[in-house]
Amino acid sequence: MEEFNFINQKEEEEPVSPTGQYFTSSVISVSVIGVLELQVPIDDSQTETLIKHVFLPINPRFSSIMVKDKKGVKHWKKVEVKIKDHTYKPIFPEGKSVEFYDDCFTKYLSKLAMDQLPQSRPLWEIHVIKYPSKNAAGNVVFKLHHALGDGFSLMGALLSCLQRADNPKLPLTFPALMNQNMNTDDDHKGIFKNVTGIFNTVSDFGWSLLKSSVIEDDKSPIRSGEDGVEFRPITITTMTFSLDQIKKIKANLQMTINGVICGVIFLGTRLYMQEVNNDEKNANSTTALVLLNTRNIGGYKSVQEMVKTDAESQWGNQFAFIHVSLPHLTGKDSSNPLNFAHKAQEIIKRKKNSSAVILTGKLLDAVRRYRGPEATAKCIHSTLKNTSMTVSNVIGPVERVALANQPIKGMYFMVVGVPQNLTITMVSYMGQLRVAVGTENGLIDSHKYKSCVENAFDLMFKAATSASPAATPPPENI
Repeated sequence: MEEFNFINQKEEEEPVSPTGQYFTSSVISVSVIGVLELQVPIDDSQTETLIKHVFLPINPRFSSIMVKDKKGVKHWKKVEVKIKDHTYKPIFPEGKSVEFYDDCFTKYLSKLAMDQLPQSRPLWEIHVIKYPSKNAAGNVVFKLHHALGDGFSLMGALLSCLQRADNPKLPLTFPALMNQNMNTDDDHKGIFKNVTGIFNTVSDFGWSLLKSSVIEDDKSPIRSGEDGVEFRPITITTMTFSLDQIKKIKANLQMTINGVICGVIFLGTRLYMQEVNNDEKNANSTTALVLLNTRNIGGYKSVQEMVKTDAESQWGNQFAFIHVSLPHLTGKDSSNPLNFAHKAQEIIKRKKNSSAVILTGKLLDAVRRYRGPEATAKCIHSTLKNTSMTVSNVIGPVERVALANQPIKGMYFMVVGVPQNLTITMVSYMGQLRVAVGTENGLIDSHKYKSCVENAFDLMFKAATSASPAATPPPENI
């Protein structure tokens, strides 16, 4: 184990959150890889200064390791950070083509996704890749353990290192949200007053319990059903969609933005399954775990606000997930993709009229209190392993941002260490939605899957813009 110096020995140690304990258990270890694509060649002369004076002060956890007290309870213990142990600048052969370096970068990300962060030092790394790729003049890659926080917290940390490219003195702005976060307990009180809500809650909660324990999704072109898939190499590919086009689909179909996005992803997945093996295009059970931010907020708060104990939007892991069954692909859907989109929307709308997410969270908390975090981690691992894919998203800034006055062309992230063969993440930036796809090498053809999702979007956009707007009122945003 590495040697390190403890700081402020007498200072009260922050306890590790329950989710942080789950994600650093012997059962599961989950990290987040964030990629900043630079518009110009990277000047890395300020790397150490930025880490020391900008990144580390964001949150004490970035300068802490996990330690156990005499009772076996984990706490964050502040240590002296050796920046050189956390920064990497890979060397590739000189004088090669952009295509060569792009392939090197893809393989580098694949290896980075498999490598475990040493728990003997703070749980983060920064990789500076100074070679051009197809999408950027260079890339800065952050690898952060999920125990440090959820996507919302980590995106907030990342944005704290950036400034607006047009005017660094102005604050960043974000797309307007209409309560698209998960509802709070108070929001759900009314649900139990109606029969439909009660039925949906009981049904969804029971289904979630079964999916987390005994019922697995069918094996399919996107799910092997094998153990240990979280330790296998993956390929990360990305695609970009226009938010304006997504909003046009939303307006014409009277759907929510989340409904449109999930409809596209689910349709693309079914098209891929059909193309690979037509007999398995409608595997009876193909389930997506859709992650939800449980903060009742409408945008990012400053890091200073998030670390306050009484903050409306506290730092840490505050998320939940819902099980969403992918609609079956019928012959009618192939000729009319809007029919498939409406089926996906109805499934998600039904899930919203349920308090199963809250009950599942309370159950996990009960398991933690009576059986410990390791037992809870096993439940979470089983929940992930028994389903086919995970879908998560965060919002990004509207304006172009810069890192140390170097403009950022694009950004995306990927969740790694998850016991699934397919992971999908999304982030908005400058009017675009960047979708990243993590696929297991040898099982899923990443290029074919990307092509199927892009085809699904084109089919849906063309069908939606040529159709007359629906006469029915739009459903609530989710």
